[in-house]
Amino acid sequence: MVSTELNRKETEIEALLAPVVEIEDCGIWGVEYLAQGRHSKLKLFIDRDEGVSVEHCARVSRRVSDVLDVEEVLSGTYTLEVSSPGMDRILFKPEQYESCIGEQIEVRLNYPVDGTKRVVGVLVGVEDGEAIVRVEQDEFLLPLENVQRARIVPQFG
Repeated sequence: MVSTELNRKETEIEALLAPVVEIEDCGIWGVEYLAQGRHSKLKLFIDRDEGVSVEHCARVSRRVSDVLDVEEVLSGTYTLEVSSPGMDRILFKPEQYESCIGEQIEVRLNYPVDGTKRVVGVLVGVEDGEAIVRVEQDEFLLPLENVQRARIVPQFG
């Protein structure tokens, strides 16, 4: 289960870094902070309408590193990874679900819904804090607060 404390830390980090990322004409798609004892990992997913290049990631990484060093929001040593969300992007926020209606998604849940903790199907809507996912003829109402991780399943061809 995703820790509430971790979510608060990720929210704090995103709020701190968003203005810095915007300087490079990018936005933050999502933040993952993986606390691993003394050495942690911070993954920052950046996006822009025109796409993200390696150069965007490098420039954002340099700016973000400087801010993190000054602000000291992370204790101990950490590894910073800056990347595009990719085709199999993770969905972090309700508005991201809304923008991906019609896409095939894979959802892993903290607690089972209808006897399952993993649902793969088409996202057909978002309503009242729940993702509506169609699997063949069945529809699952998945509370977003119960989602451990949801990501797009790229379709080729």
